[in-house]
Amino acid sequence: IMRQFFITLPKELEEAGRVDGLGRLGLFWQVALPLARPAIGAVSIFTFLHSWNLYLEPIVFLSSKDKFTIPQALTQYVDAYGGALWNVQLAAATLSALPVLIVFVLAQRQFVEGLAQTGLKG
Repeated sequence: IMRQFFITLPKELEEAGRVDGLGRLGLFWQVALPLARPAIGAVSIFTFLHSWNLYLEPIVFLSSKDKFTIPQALTQYVDAYGGALWNVQLAAATLSALPVLIVFVLAQRQFVEGLAQTGLKG
C-alpha cells in the first residue's frame, strides 16, 4: 500500500528537492515522509487492528494458555461446568476494546486524512 503512495508522488517534487540540494535520503526525510504521514497513520491503524483481532493464527502457534492473546483469553471465562460466563466475558470484551479506541482517537486526524487522500489524483 505504501509503495503505491511513494510511486505516485509527482516527479516535480523530486526535481524541486534536487534543485534545493537534497540527496536521495534528504528527499525521503524532508519531502516524501512528511507527505506520507496520513497514509502511514491509516496503514498503522489497520495493521494494529488486524493484529489485535487475530484469533485463529495464535491458536495454531501457541501451546500454553499463559501466552494467549486477548480474544482467546476472553473465551477462558467459564463456570465450573464449562458454560460461558457471559457477564464476565462481555465486560472483559468491553475493556479489551479500549486500547483500540485510544489508538484511533490519537491517530484520528492522520487516519481521516489518509482515507481522504486515497480518492485524490496526484
